[in-house]
Amino acid sequence: MTPAEEREARLAAEPMRPATPPAHFVKGTRASLLQIWERRDLLNRLVRREIRARYKDSVLGVVWSLVRPLVSLLIYYLVIGKVLGAERGITDFAIYVFTGLTVWQLVSECLASTTGSVVGNSGIIKKIQLPREIFPLAAIGASLFNFFMQFVILIIAAVVAALANGHELLTARLLYLPLALAVVIVWSTALGLVLSAANVYLRDVQYLVEVALLVGMWASPIVYSWEMVTQYAGHLLQELYLCNPVTLAVLGFQQAIWTAGFGEPMPSHFIMRLFVALAVGAVVLALSQRIFAVMQRDFAQEL
Repeated sequence: MTPAEEREARLAAEPMRPATPPAHFVKGTRASLLQIWERRDLLNRLVRREIRARYKDSVLGVVWSLVRPLVSLLIYYLVIGKVLGAERGITDFAIYVFTGLTVWQLVSECLASTTGSVVGNSGIIKKIQLPREIFPLAAIGASLFNFFMQFVILIIAAVVAALANGHELLTARLLYLPLALAVVIVWSTALGLVLSAANVYLRDVQYLVEVALLVGMWASPIVYSWEMVTQYAGHLLQELYLCNPVTLAVLGFQQAIWTAGFGEPMPSHFIMRLFVALAVGAVVLALSQRIFAVMQRDFAQEL
């Protein structure tokens, strides 16, 4: 018997498995996670492909991921901070804004890339049976790579500014950083799964996401401070404003990195709000995965 015939006989002897995970919440989620874990090597390859595709045919390659945030930081420092005088209202304005933008660019890149991830890999989906969640997850992984490149520039700039102004660097506020980053990743993944599946059935979703991201940046204290929010918004509006997990993540990053802002007003029970946002995000992520699992059953036909 030839090797090909042996392989066919071995496959024929194996029990039939459903093409999609079971609909049961716990069993279905567990089955999906096991499938993704089994294909972790493919996920790693897809992340690398996403990163290489962004800098394909360029001489500097991934170095551009450092050049762009560095240029942005200089623009905020010189043009907006010095020339337009924005730093008179917010100390170390360039660091403050760049910190918020670093978080927001991670969110916007995650959502924009995940929304089109399934449609962009339609050729693979129609030919190979595999957990389709790996495509939005690969987009998240590539976005995190770009985020860490920009984060390096942010940390260097923050250290230089802190040393120049005599501010303390290593404080307990650094604990906000991993918690705020976890909030961003969990919520971005949860929303990305649903948006990527919805975009298969309604291609207008990707354009709605672009518009929402343009507006969404102003729903977080990136170019204005939390103190300004408290001055112009009542208690109820402040609570609604803080329901946005990106707002909490931005404030968390600012408290950890923007050393000139130590002592500035902060929302009450802030650390508890971050934990609640993370816990709620974990529940939403589990629900989003089940929604994705149900919607993926007709992906091949819709694509």
